[in-house]
Amino acid sequence: MWNQPYGKSDVESGARPLYPMMLESPELRWSFIRKVYVIIAIQLLATIAVGAVVVTVRPISTFFATTNTGLALYIVLIFVPLITLCPLYSYYQKHPVNYFLLGIFTLSLSFVVGLSCAFTSGKVVLEAAILTAVVVIALTLYTFWAASRGYDFNFLGPFLFGAVMVLMVFGLIQVFFPLGKISTMIYGCLGAIIFCGYILYDTDNLIKRYSYDEFIWASVSLYLDIINLFLSLLTIFRAAE
Repeated sequence: MWNQPYGKSDVESGARPLYPMMLESPELRWSFIRKVYVIIAIQLLATIAVGAVVVTVRPISTFFATTNTGLALYIVLIFVPLITLCPLYSYYQKHPVNYFLLGIFTLSLSFVVGLSCAFTSGKVVLEAAILTAVVVIALTLYTFWAASRGYDFNFLGPFLFGAVMVLMVFGLIQVFFPLGKISTMIYGCLGAIIFCGYILYDTDNLIKRYSYDEFIWASVSLYLDIINLFLSLLTIFRAAE
C-alpha cells in the first residue's frame, strides 16, 4: 500500500507512513508539514530582521527605555499578539485575512523580542540563539523519529498547560516582588524546560492531529514555542552574566 512507484524510497515522497497505523496519505501530510515549516521560517526571518533593526538603531530602544510614551507603546506591543489571536481564531481559514493577521502577530512579537535583545549583550543573544536553534532541530528530529516508532506525546498537554500557569504566576511574583538573580535563573530554566516540552507536543500534533486547514494555528503554535524558548534561554544567560 505504501510502496512508491518507480522504486523511489524518499520518505517525504510517501514511501512509508510517518507513524504506525497511519490512515491518511503520507504525501498530503508531508505537504502540510512543509507548508507549516515554510511559514515558520518566514516568521523567524521576519523576527530576525525586525530584531536586528531594533538592536542596531539605538534611538528606537532609547525611546522605549527613556520616555513614558515609549513605555506605554511597549505595553501595547506586548498585548497586540494576544489580541490578534482572537480574530485569527475566527478567520484562520479565510484568505488573505489570515495571513494579514499572522503578519501583525509576527511583527508585533518580533518588535518585543528585538527590544529584549537591545538591552542584552551581543554575546548573550548569540549564545541563546545558537542554543535555541540546536535544541529546536534536535527535538524536531527526535519527535519525527519517535512518532515513526509509535511513541505519542499527546499526554503532555495537561501537564504543560498546568506548568505554564505556574510559570505565569511565578512571573507575576517576579514583577511585583523581585527575588534576585537566582530566582530569575530558576524562572528561565523552568520556561526552557516547559517550552522544550511544548515543541515535542506541538510537533507531534503537526505529524498526527492538525487538519490540513489548520496550518496557521500549527505555525503559530510552533513559532511561539521557539520564541519563548529563546526568551527563556536569554533570561538564563542574562542572569548568569
